[in-house]
Amino acid sequence: MPRAASARRYAQAVFQLAVEHDDLERWLDDLTILADSVTNSQFLDFMAQPRVPTPTKLEVIRESLGDSVSRLALNLISLLATRNIPQILPEIADQYQELLDSHQGIERAEVVSALPLTDAQHQRAVALLEGISGHEVRLSARVEPALIGGMVMRIGDRVVDGSTRAKLQAMRRELAGRR
Repeated sequence: MPRAASARRYAQAVFQLAVEHDDLERWLDDLTILADSVTNSQFLDFMAQPRVPTPTKLEVIRESLGDSVSRLALNLISLLATRNIPQILPEIADQYQELLDSHQGIERAEVVSALPLTDAQHQRAVALLEGISGHEVRLSARVEPALIGGMVMRIGDRVVDGSTRAKLQAMRRELAGRR
């Protein structure tokens, strides 16, 4: 849990800097690049080594990322490397994206379905959720065959459960209550 809290705090600090300098999209791009860099296991292993001297880590960061990110983004990954926690960069990027979405009036939603959604189903789900929330919706989808059929949509603290599994469970409760 401490890493998630740390990632959230770093993301909030970065977001505040981005707002102050009107550089929201640049930071999103930079954080994406930084998060991708730590998916390279060799790079991450090297950065996470407490025995590697900090100046060596900082030099490798400058050489490998160079002109692909801003100076402040280089400072961020350098700070994380000196604290031996560069692996939280993907979480920082995710937290930053959530803050940016909120700032832009976009709500995140998830749809879980028994089968992959077609483009038309995806668009209908987005339209339904935008109607419920009153905001633009960014929808992520995943497949969970245990639902049997239908889908479950989540936006904020609201859930719309139209799964076959939920309908069968409701029928079971109703039949059990009739006895």
